[in-house]
Amino acid sequence: MTAGAARIRVSFAVDADGLLTVSAEERTTGVAQRIEVKPSYGLSHEDMADMLYDSLENAEADMMQRLLTEAKVEARRNLLALDAALAKDGALLDAEERAQLDGGRSRLEAAMAGEDRDEINAAAEALETLSKPFAERRMDRGIREALSGVSVKVLESRVADPAGE
Repeated sequence: MTAGAARIRVSFAVDADGLLTVSAEERTTGVAQRIEVKPSYGLSHEDMADMLYDSLENAEADMMQRLLTEAKVEARRNLLALDAALAKDGALLDAEERAQLDGGRSRLEAAMAGEDRDEINAAAEALETLSKPFAERRMDRGIREALSGVSVKVLESRVADPAGE
């Protein structure tokens, strides 16, 4: 064909084994060619089989490591939330309550330094129990502030028609 006259459709496909198949078809004549490109580097079938076997063999250990990591992440999130709450509303606590929260915080940090997921979860739960009265006081204070200066009639109308219609 003359230059520019050919209309070629090229398609590429990669299969699960990493083999690249390139197909080309000239649209006007219908002539097609296909070639498979096999990598000459990388992993052999034996290497892939070994990796798959190792992944199955270590699945339980991997799962335990994931659960430990998730427990540590959740504990860290809880500590950050507690720190933010203490920075904002720490005045709601007396010295004894603050000391208990600080102790619970220290126990959780010590547990997080270790590798025992159950210990981390137990320390996080204990800290949550210790901080529950503080959280309740914070909520009460927030509700009081939200309702401050609002008349009973306005509240009743909001309850009767929450959409404000």
